[in-house]
Amino acid sequence: MHNELTKTDIQKMREELDYRRITLRPQLLEEVKVARGFGDLSENFEYKAAKQEKNKNESRIRYLENMIKTAVVIEDHSAADTVGLYDKVTIWLEEDEEEETWQVVTTVRQDVSHGLISKESPMGCALMGRRVGDRFLVQVNKDFGYWAVVRAIEKGRDDGSAELNRF
Repeated sequence: MHNELTKTDIQKMREELDYRRITLRPQLLEEVKVARGFGDLSENFEYKAAKQEKNKNESRIRYLENMIKTAVVIEDHSAADTVGLYDKVTIWLEEDEEEETWQVVTTVRQDVSHGLISKESPMGCALMGRRVGDRFLVQVNKDFGYWAVVRAIEKGRDDGSAELNRF
């Protein structure tokens, strides 16, 4: 499997990886060492919590390493009048009779609560390459879809402000 990421995505991942390896890992190892000294490990909550945090950090390191290793670098080459990566798009949802604005981003930076949708989501896939005035079907699954119309496109760029997703 390949992860489609921008150069900025990879840079952000490398920065987080460096922080987790160089700064956070030694701190967490020290916390485990200190907590181990508190006595009986079977009833030592501090030790269990410290060990859990250390393991969580190691898991995130492995995840980031794998994402970088399998990454395929992508760039936006969309025309000035079509929806592309990092563009803000205002759409009209026909069934709900309401307008929504979304910014199309890579999967590792999506955050629906802040208006950032993945280019691989049903809405993101349906939007890519569309123009103002285009009516399109958002196919959520094989049994359900809905119609929308592109109302406006504000061209954007990857300024690095969208944070990486956590797990």
